[in-house]
Amino acid sequence: MIFELEKDLMVFPHPELPELDDPSGFVAIGGDLSVERLLLAYDYGFFPWYAFKDKDIHWYCPRQRFVIFPGEVHVSHSMRTLMNKNLYRVTFDAAFDQAIRGCSTVDNRINQIGAWLGDDIIAAYSKLHELGRAHSVEVWRGEELVGGLYGVESGTGFVGESMFSREPNTSKLALIALARRMQEQGGSLIDCQVHSPHLQRMGARLVSYKEYITALHGDGAYRTWQEMPFIMRDAEFNL
Repeated sequence: MIFELEKDLMVFPHPELPELDDPSGFVAIGGDLSVERLLLAYDYGFFPWYAFKDKDIHWYCPRQRFVIFPGEVHVSHSMRTLMNKNLYRVTFDAAFDQAIRGCSTVDNRINQIGAWLGDDIIAAYSKLHELGRAHSVEVWRGEELVGGLYGVESGTGFVGESMFSREPNTSKLALIALARRMQEQGGSLIDCQVHSPHLQRMGARLVSYKEYITALHGDGAYRTWQEMPFIMRDAEFNL
């Protein structure tokens, strides 16, 4: 079963409802990309992912989350060698627009079948960035942006949305820099959203939805679907 969201009702179904059995975590369709809805979504583990040419917004919330705990990020020997060469510098939130557009267009992604990072997504996440909730990591060679990533802050965690490399391994450099910054500042986890072998090699592993919400927001933040079958801002179980 997939829930259909209304634009004027800020609500999501609890992702552990028995009716929601899609293995990918696809739980709902519709709604909008307003700041209010996106903030509600990310606070409870939902994210939009859909082909922008199709226009219908698809919402995902996997019950098993693929995450990196900052202190567990694995830096391979080859990456250490690259980092010791000091070819690149890393910045945070210095060029959000360039970073998100780099994720959209690198390797001609924008023209591929199923491309999802179109103008609507860029506009929506740019608004989140203006509010201090979306962030970017940039990797530079001189004055040229050669890699990076962007994502959304949620509780004490960071939900990674997309990465890009214009030179080999520069997106990995961005991720390692992010993990180290989060470890220094007490960040809980980096949500990788979708499983990939290279992220697994860098230390990503699966945790339950309960573990995920607790890591982001602390003990007591998680509620079962029996306690709150629908998630909305004005309910007493709010974060």
